[in-house]
Amino acid sequence: MSIAIYPGSFDPITNGHLSILRRALEIFDEVVIAVAVNSEKKGLFSIAERMEMINTAARDLGLKGVSVDTFDGLLVDYVVNKGTNVVLRGLRALSDFDYEFQLALINRKLSRKVQTVFLMTDYKWLYVSSTIIKEAASLGGDINGLVPMVVRERLAERFPALRARLEAAANRNGHGNSSGGGND
Repeated sequence: MSIAIYPGSFDPITNGHLSILRRALEIFDEVVIAVAVNSEKKGLFSIAERMEMINTAARDLGLKGVSVDTFDGLLVDYVVNKGTNVVLRGLRALSDFDYEFQLALINRKLSRKVQTVFLMTDYKWLYVSSTIIKEAASLGGDINGLVPMVVRERLAERFPALRARLEAAANRNGHGNSSGGGND
């Protein structure tokens, strides 16, 4: 059975991440989404919240062969301990490639057994990143269709400007709540 480890902070997971995941499941039997613990970085969402959002998004999409885990320490050690040798990374632009290439090289230096597989994002997710999503949401920007529904709801809980936008849209459309429809 082929297993790939898809590491990242996923703070929060976006539809771009899910696109990479969907396509990776066409190549690998299983993909482990490994949420990195980084004590130097304060995330918007806790590790547990991120894992729950990832599980919900994958379930809502009906994705099979996905598991969610967390890791602390060297990625290559985690990969080997999971019984695989594949790290999956998504690329959006040339700037991503430079950074990801450096990471792949250091991982290769740390463990010759571990290989990095890159998947290019779909063109419609080229500009989407967790950082940009959080910034837009904090200012009440329309993130509909850029993140799974569960993430949009959680962001609205954190950011009053987004919550106000969603409530206004729901009222205009004659809906009594701000949750909207299914996955966008």
